[in-house]
Amino acid sequence: MEWEVRIIEWIQENFGDFSRIAGKFFAFLGGETGLMIMLLIVMFCWKKEVGIRLALVIASLNSFLPMIKAVTMRLRPYMEYPNRVEAQALVDSSADAQDVAAQGYSFPSMHSASITAFYVTLAYKVKKRWFWILAFCLSFLVGVSRMAVGVHYPTDVLAGWVLGLAVIGIFSLMDRFVEKTWIRHLILLAMALPGAFFVRTHEYFTALGTLIGIIMAIHFEEKYVGYKDTRNVFAMILRVLCAFLIFFAMNKLLKMPFRSEFLACARLDALLIRAARYAVTLFVIMGIYPKVFPIFEKIK
Repeated sequence: MEWEVRIIEWIQENFGDFSRIAGKFFAFLGGETGLMIMLLIVMFCWKKEVGIRLALVIASLNSFLPMIKAVTMRLRPYMEYPNRVEAQALVDSSADAQDVAAQGYSFPSMHSASITAFYVTLAYKVKKRWFWILAFCLSFLVGVSRMAVGVHYPTDVLAGWVLGLAVIGIFSLMDRFVEKTWIRHLILLAMALPGAFFVRTHEYFTALGTLIGIIMAIHFEEKYVGYKDTRNVFAMILRVLCAFLIFFAMNKLLKMPFRSEFLACARLDALLIRAARYAVTLFVIMGIYPKVFPIFEKIK
C-alpha cells in the first residue's frame, strides 16, 4: 500500500545514517546471532528450563512464519520499489538482494515476531516490571528498525508483533491442556513439518532443523546428561564461550563436503541438508556438550 512505502521513505530520508546504523544493530539484536547469545546466557548461566522454553518458542515461531510467507508471497519493499526504498540490511548479506530463497518474503516480519516472543516470554519468567518495559521497548525498536532498513512494510511489523504473542499463547494452552512433554513436542513438529512440502526458503529449513535438533537434545540431555544450573561466574563464561566456538566450528565443518553454490541454492536436497546441519549442531550444543560442564566447575 502506498502509505506504507511513504512511511519507509520518510524514515530513510529523515534519519539517514542513524537509521542505517540503528537498523543494523537492532537487526542483529532480533536476528539469529543476537537471540542465540541471549538464549545461551539464559540457558547456561541462569535457568536451564527457561532457556529450553525460549529455544522451543523461537524455533517453533521461526518454523511457522515462513509458511505464512510462502502463502502470501509478499516481496520486500526494496524489491518492489528499488527506486524509492534502499536495502540497508539484508537477511543474507552473502546472497543477491533479489534472491527470494535467501532473503525471504516480507510478510510477516520474523525479527519483530522473534524479539517479541523471546523477551515477553523472558519477562514472564523474570517477573520484574522493568524487564516488561524493556521487552516492549525492544519489540517496538526492532520492529521500527525493520522498516528503516527497507526490508519490511509497517503491516509486516504489526503482524510480526501479533504472531509473536500468538505463539506465546499456543505454548500457554499446551501447558494447560497437554501434560506430557513428548506430546507437546510432537504437536510442535506436526505444526512445523507441513512447510517442507511447499516452502523453499533458507529461513524455514534453518528453523525446522533447529526445532528438530532442540527437541532431540532436550530428551537426550534429560536422560543421559542432566546438567545443573551454576552460579560459578567462570563456569558461566566458559559454558557460553565454548558453545559459540562449537557452533561456528560445526557450521564450517558440516559445510565442507558440499560446494558453496549447492548450499546457496533453493533445491530441496540442498535445503534438507541445511536443516540437517542445524539439527546436528543444536543437538550437539544443547544435548551432548553440557556433559563437560562439571569440568568447568573445577576450574578456578
